[in-house]
Amino acid sequence: MGCLRIMVPSKIQLLAVLAFGVAMLYIENQIQSLEESRAKLELAIARHELAEVEQRHSESTGREISPLSENDDMVVIYNRVPKTASTSFTNIAYDLCGKNHFHVLHINTTKNNPVMSLQDQVRFVRNVTSWREMNPGFFHGHVAYLDFSKYGVRRKPLYINVLRDPIERLVSYYYFLRFGDDYRPGLRRRKQGDKKTFDECVSSGGSDCAPEKLWLQIPFFCGHHSECWNAGSRWALEQAKYNLVNEYLLVGVTEELEDFIMILEVTLPRFFKGATELYRTGKKSHLRKTTEKKPPTRETKAKLQQSNIWKMENEFYEFALEQFQFVRAHAVREKDGELNVLGQSFFYEKIYPKVN
Repeated sequence: MGCLRIMVPSKIQLLAVLAFGVAMLYIENQIQSLEESRAKLELAIARHELAEVEQRHSESTGREISPLSENDDMVVIYNRVPKTASTSFTNIAYDLCGKNHFHVLHINTTKNNPVMSLQDQVRFVRNVTSWREMNPGFFHGHVAYLDFSKYGVRRKPLYINVLRDPIERLVSYYYFLRFGDDYRPGLRRRKQGDKKTFDECVSSGGSDCAPEKLWLQIPFFCGHHSECWNAGSRWALEQAKYNLVNEYLLVGVTEELEDFIMILEVTLPRFFKGATELYRTGKKSHLRKTTEKKPPTRETKAKLQQSNIWKMENEFYEFALEQFQFVRAHAVREKDGELNVLGQSFFYEKIYPKVN
């Protein structure tokens, strides 16, 4: 009997503890549900207040607010660097322009010179900012960055671009000049007939594969200053970095082109709605491929990597890659091996004055 008296209270205490734990879990669950309901209510109120503010503004201006009115005035400039998959990307814009109702214009400079004369700079800025019939417009061409604010314009275009590993870009360009590509296979190229491989060129110290030929992506981003085209200029490198961060909406890399297109589609749907699917399934996604291209050996790469010019161009490429990956990390999430674009993660609240 003594043992029985000892065990009964312990069972009651155990049941009491279990009951208390269940009650606490229930209360926590209810609190969480209330907090979620409160957040949804605040969001609904904020959206209602915002809608009322927009309605008041619409009534005061006497016209309907169009969410696309601003986008219809938009201009995007893609000052494409040669041999960075620029033709593949531009073909997507050409395929989408009819469906998405925008214009695509190729900037064709004499002898593909990326530097414009001062008078042409003025003409180009005037065209881009006043040629309203072409808006929304997507301008593309092998042209160095041009600072529109220098010419006193109020609204600057949006710049985008793509970079590529410096040696890979030069190798592609080297064979392109000799063998062309599958875009226009019958066109005779400048170096056609020269069978020397890129490895042989570097080994013999040829001019077409000299380190100075690597100096291209930096000046394209640096712009129209004379120092930009001084191969190996530290000032040009820093100016290119500054422009990339401050003057470009988005800069991708050839090696991750699909991710670049995906982010553009959600950022500029007025132009690029449907671009990701088109890139994945369209026939023109990888249309332009340099033929007869042979990868360089490790010895060839090591020789080029000894030059200060390569070190600067590679530093710029790594800088752009890091920036792009930072943007991507905050724009998409990976799930089940697929990248998914994040939805809007902010809203407006506490809008004053209150509507009577």
